[in-house]
Amino acid sequence: MPEPAERGRAGHFIVWGDNPLARRLVAELMDTYHAPVTVIVGSMSAGQAPEIAGLRPENDDPALRPVVVVAPRLNQEVLRYAGVDRAAALALVGRDDIDNVDAAMMAREVSPTVRIVVRIFNPILGEGVAAMLGDCDVLSGSEIAAPAFVAAALGDDTPRYVRLPDELLMAVNRERITDPDDILCGLAVTGGGTDPVTLPEPDDTADLVLARVTGRRPRPVPRRRRRPLRTTRLLLDRKLRLALGTVAGLLLTGTLTLSVLRDLSFWQAVYLTAVTTLGGADADLEGSAAEQAVQLVLVLAGVALIPAVTVLLVGLVVNVRLALAAGELTEPITNHVVVVGLGNIGTRVIEELHALGIGVVAVDRAADARGVQVARDLGIPVLVRNANSAETLRAASVQTCRALVVLCRDDVTNLETALLARSVHRAAQEAAGSTSAEGRAPLRVVLRLFDEEFAGRIKRSFGIDISRSVSYLAAPAFAAALLGRGVIDTVSVGRRVLLIAEIPVGAGSAIEGEFCPEISRPHEVRVIAVRTGRIGQTLWSVPDRRPLVRTDRLLVVATRAGLAALLARAAPSADPPPLVEPRPLPLLAQPRPKPS
Repeated sequence: MPEPAERGRAGHFIVWGDNPLARRLVAELMDTYHAPVTVIVGSMSAGQAPEIAGLRPENDDPALRPVVVVAPRLNQEVLRYAGVDRAAALALVGRDDIDNVDAAMMAREVSPTVRIVVRIFNPILGEGVAAMLGDCDVLSGSEIAAPAFVAAALGDDTPRYVRLPDELLMAVNRERITDPDDILCGLAVTGGGTDPVTLPEPDDTADLVLARVTGRRPRPVPRRRRRPLRTTRLLLDRKLRLALGTVAGLLLTGTLTLSVLRDLSFWQAVYLTAVTTLGGADADLEGSAAEQAVQLVLVLAGVALIPAVTVLLVGLVVNVRLALAAGELTEPITNHVVVVGLGNIGTRVIEELHALGIGVVAVDRAADARGVQVARDLGIPVLVRNANSAETLRAASVQTCRALVVLCRDDVTNLETALLARSVHRAAQEAAGSTSAEGRAPLRVVLRLFDEEFAGRIKRSFGIDISRSVSYLAAPAFAAALLGRGVIDTVSVGRRVLLIAEIPVGAGSAIEGEFCPEISRPHEVRVIAVRTGRIGQTLWSVPDRRPLVRTDRLLVVATRAGLAALLARAAPSADPPPLVEPRPLPLLAQPRPKPS
């Protein structure tokens, strides 16, 4: 443990966790906000603890290096040792909801005033914790990151909606906006095959824009109506079709032969064939050799038919019932999204896709994964199998899907699944007749990758350039919440993230009295609206010559560095000047009454 002089630095931040989100959050606090951080981990050899201990701030300030406290079990003594009573805020970002809730209650008992930010997946549990603990924000990393994965899977032409308390915005390509007045700001220049340029100057050079949604949000595309009778197709697999076809050929040949040899009508020949096959036949010594041969073949076919079909049907019916009970895919499907990995982020992704009316097939190797039951409740086909199998991917119809989203925790496993899926997809297209490279549509693959350098090497080596990191997308929102500035939503641009936040103008702050155009800075921050505190009005047409007052709140789109700089400028002064009341508007001069 650190020396007593090092621990509990006044105004520091405490992070509990040893996962990728904790590592990203520590780096965010150090590099973006230049804040001292104390990290509590269970072991120096588990999870991301070694990497967290090795973090160094970008400015090489030794005072900003994280102080690591090792505690196998979190309790009140450990929290006091870490200085929670003198901390600016505490982030509890463990993987388990119950552990985080228990830690939050312990922290509140130790310090009734410390700000707490808790990572909780369950929304009902989160609402209860936020209401119970007072100064507490509850965030879900998967909820923050899921829209970015959904947008990447559906393509750049699909709008990404931003939910505000009183407005619905969307990030969309500029050419899809019919009324230019709906555009609030340009988000990024994404074309040209290079890394996107965020918040460009001039604003109209951006092809990805943030716009207000006029009217209602478009309704989801109606899902295809399920046809339960089509599940019977599963009964007729290749072996059974071959067996039934062979027997049917023998029966038809026998029918035609008997019809010719005995000079029977077609119905009489069918009747005699069926009776002979199913019920056996009496020996007919007076019949011709040809008739006797036909009867013998039919009897043998009948003897082979009944047990063979019984065995095949029983086995297939059992398999089909098991598949139906497990919620597996029971009918052909196309233009869907295959989601591999049903942890927290996978669960959010399938929920979002289902809400948009997009067909989904979910895959996870563990039957007790969080998203398996969620998928079944939503009626989404789910395969409880190992995704690193060509058979599993074909069962999920990856050869006809519109996108594959791989969300396992291990980067190498995700890459292996993606490469195998591309191979299966390519082979299916070649079998369908698309032999030229130009005629084959590549499989759209979205990977969950933590390591930035690894993602770059995958892009260069394998041509898979769509990857996202849950911790990278979520960490800025957690950091802003620790500082008491809630991030409303995020918009991903490639592997970068833009934050939409509401910032109060602090009393006596550096921005009080400034004009909105002076707040916006290229590539850093853009003011999209002003909420006035006096009458609760939102000014979506940002005024150019109206000075900001301390009752205003700015709605901004910013990069992580831009938001940090704006928060510092918007912080209230320790000794603010008194609020200057605005001058009343002069009344129109009234004519004086004439003397009587």
